[in-house]
Amino acid sequence: MSDIEVIDLNPDNISEYGVCGYKDIKKHLELRKKIDWFNEYYLKGLRIKALLSENGLYQGMLEYIPGEYAHRPVDTDGYMFIQCIFVGFRNEFKGKGYASLMIDECISEAKNEGMNGVSVVTRKGSFMAKKDIFIKKGFVEVDNAKPDFELLVLKFNEDAPNPKFKNMEQQLEKYKEGLYVLRSAQCPYTEKNVNAIIESAKEEFRIDVTLIDLEGHKDVQNSPCAFGTFCIIYDGEIISHHPISNKRFMNIMNKKMKK
Repeated sequence: MSDIEVIDLNPDNISEYGVCGYKDIKKHLELRKKIDWFNEYYLKGLRIKALLSENGLYQGMLEYIPGEYAHRPVDTDGYMFIQCIFVGFRNEFKGKGYASLMIDECISEAKNEGMNGVSVVTRKGSFMAKKDIFIKKGFVEVDNAKPDFELLVLKFNEDAPNPKFKNMEQQLEKYKEGLYVLRSAQCPYTEKNVNAIIESAKEEFRIDVTLIDLEGHKDVQNSPCAFGTFCIIYDGEIISHHPISNKRFMNIMNKKMKK
């Protein structure tokens, strides 16, 4: 693994290395928001490990935080919670064990801090890690949520209660009428395309959009969508469980309008 380096990001170096593939602070508002968010939650135990190739290019990351501050609609207090993991903007860095290495470091840290275990939300669909790598490490599924989200845990303390998803159906009742976009600075990809989606909703479908910026972990934990940090809701139905392009939004809405 000599062709890659694992960097622990902190408030002093995150601007230098960037995060989630973004490096240009002046160009990317989403990066500035992510850094502000990171600095706030770093004091609460948030950690990000970044994978850098030998030429300094960003090739992946692992983000985790004590469960009480999890940015998903989960009850997982007492556990370390993995919020995001990916490896390989380039295929040559995939399948080399880098993700496994970072997960092992997270597990070790959780044990050292006397936590009950490590938990993570995975999904079968796009935009989040699938569960395979976690199952290989002994994680087991303890809960699931529509349409394809799974909550996994690796327990150190077998007497500790299992993590679980919060009641998202109840939260969805708040959005019965109209078009809503919910987003959080935790995920920088929630910034891109939102302005275009709002404009398309108004110009193409004559629908006003309510944009809700989720300000912290409590807001995200009350999200009606298991992804937590982003969703689009139309008349009480979640029409996107993760960030999407304006083109994808247009396709979804055109189908809705034809019904």
